[in-house]
Amino acid sequence: MPIPPGSAGLGRSLLRDDVYRRLRDAIVDGTFAPGEQLRDGELAEWLGVSRTPIREALLRLGTSGLVVAVPGRSTTVTAIDARAARDARDVIAAMHALAARGVAGALSPDDLERMREANSRFAAALRSGDVDAAHAADEELHSIPLTALGNRALESVVEHFDPLVRRAERQRFSSDGASSVELHDRLIDRLAAGDADGASEVAFDIWHTLPEEE
Repeated sequence: MPIPPGSAGLGRSLLRDDVYRRLRDAIVDGTFAPGEQLRDGELAEWLGVSRTPIREALLRLGTSGLVVAVPGRSTTVTAIDARAARDARDVIAAMHALAARGVAGALSPDDLERMREANSRFAAALRSGDVDAAHAADEELHSIPLTALGNRALESVVEHFDPLVRRAERQRFSSDGASSVELHDRLIDRLAAGDADGASEVAFDIWHTLPEEE
C-alpha cells in the first residue's frame, strides 16, 4: 500500500473523528484507489497515531461503503458502485432540499455572502481544472444551509452518505461541472428571497446533475 510522501502526522492528540476524516478524504480524492489494501500499521505510522483509532475509522468507513473488510485477511477500498452512489445521491438530495426549505429567508447576509464567495471559487477552480479546489468550495457552499438549520439528525445522515456521492462527484468535476455554478446562483437567490419551495427544488436538482452511470 503506497503511503503519501511527506510528514502527515497530526500528533498524539489526534481525535478519532480526525483520523476518520483523513482516511475518508484520502479515499474520496483517490489517494487510496479502489481495490487498494489498507494496512492499519502503515496507516498508523502515516498519521502518527496508534492502531486503535485507525481500526475504529476503518470500521466506520465500512458502514459508509468505502471499504470492505475480510475478517482475518485485509481491508480494501471498494470500487465505485453506480447503484450505491445513486441511492446515496437520492438521500443526500432529499436532505439538502429539506435544509434549504428550512432556512429560506432565515440565512444571515454573511451566510449568503459566504455562499456566493464559495461559488465564485468553485467556478474559478472549474475553469482552471483544479478538482480539489472545486470539491472544497462546493462542499463549503452546501455546508452553510446545513449548519444554519442546526438539525443534527439531518447532518448525521449527510455525513454518512456524503462520501459515496463525493467520489462520484469528483468524476463530474474532472469533466464538466459548469451547470452547478448556475444552479448554485439560483439556490442562493431563492434562499435570499425566502422562496422555500423554490430553494428546496433547486437544492434537490443540484444533486441530480450527477452522471447516471451503469
